[in-house]
Amino acid sequence: MAKQIRRVTVIVLDSVGCGDAPDAAIYGDEGANTLVNISRAVGGLNLPNLGCLGLGNLIDLTGMPPTDVITGVYGRLTEVSAGKDTTTGHWELAGVVLDRPFPTYPNGFPEEIIATYENHIGRKTLGNYPASGTEIIKELGEEHIRTGNPIVYTSADSVFQIAAHEEIIPVEELYYLCQVARTLLTDEHAVGRVIARPFIGEPGNFNRTERRKDYSLEPLGDTILDIIKGAGLEVMCVGKIEDIFAHRGLTQSKHTGNNMAGVDATLEFLATNYPGLIFTNLVDFDALYGHRNNPQGYAEALEAFDRRLPDIIDLMRTGDVLFVTADHGNDPTMPSTDHSRERVPFLAYGQSIKHNYNLGTRLSFSDVAATIADLLDVKWDGSGQSFAQEILL
Repeated sequence: MAKQIRRVTVIVLDSVGCGDAPDAAIYGDEGANTLVNISRAVGGLNLPNLGCLGLGNLIDLTGMPPTDVITGVYGRLTEVSAGKDTTTGHWELAGVVLDRPFPTYPNGFPEEIIATYENHIGRKTLGNYPASGTEIIKELGEEHIRTGNPIVYTSADSVFQIAAHEEIIPVEELYYLCQVARTLLTDEHAVGRVIARPFIGEPGNFNRTERRKDYSLEPLGDTILDIIKGAGLEVMCVGKIEDIFAHRGLTQSKHTGNNMAGVDATLEFLATNYPGLIFTNLVDFDALYGHRNNPQGYAEALEAFDRRLPDIIDLMRTGDVLFVTADHGNDPTMPSTDHSRERVPFLAYGQSIKHNYNLGTRLSFSDVAATIADLLDVKWDGSGQSFAQEILL
């Protein structure tokens, strides 16, 4: 039906929510609105390029009044899966909706899990409680250096995180420790992600490095990535997308460590002429600023991405469509340092896409997967309702 569309680029601004989730109270997130609250906290956002795609018309952002000069489509997506973590959000964007959340461990992991894990890796562990990643290495980093024991911790999300100093446990060995944990965490303890968290530095001055690696569960059904790859098209992934989907359904990948490297890698894929899907996650909003309650840093990261948006648009060809969206919220103005249950913005641009069109509020993230399938003319039997006909000229 979309005869002229050859390639769709989806850029996920990790945690850039826009509030108003109908079930926010269930998750303890009433009042969370990442974009709106940041704009107020910093005295206004300067996002002219996202504004041209309709962001300022979508929500009431300080410093971004609505405009009539909109070159794309704008709307909101509602998450229906149980949970508010990265894996759940990305899987739903790709067409897999979860009816129960991944397990979480507000009191740390059960002793039998830790004992089994220690037996398999042949060493003791430190920690085993929910914590900020930067805080736990402050608390336990010196003991880790002295003992050589890895630091295990979790958060409000379904994660089993392992931190280690790169000079004490080399990164490749840390990755192995994560692989062991991934094989053990099954059934009722099948966490969404096992995450390697390497760090460097001296006591009092530890810093996490960009060699983080995520080990996710495999998606519980076919995703739009699987379908596009199966149709003989390219699936080009940037950032932690490869980890979120357990390296399934992709044909090429560039594993980047920060937002600007992610934009650069996206541009490299756009410079090719491969038909199919480019799927990018830009992680800094969440990892560096949302989880650290830093609205100023978050605002600056948004503005940095906005300045790069014309570079992306300039490389788009006649048959290209761009989607910009998010996977959950992480409001840095809230007392919590964890993700927040929010709707997320959806912006679309391309020569075949309508201008100044309000898509409204969609009922599931999975509508994105169904729409991509329609645009690329591949068969989709998964979740979601396509809005391709609505946004095409």
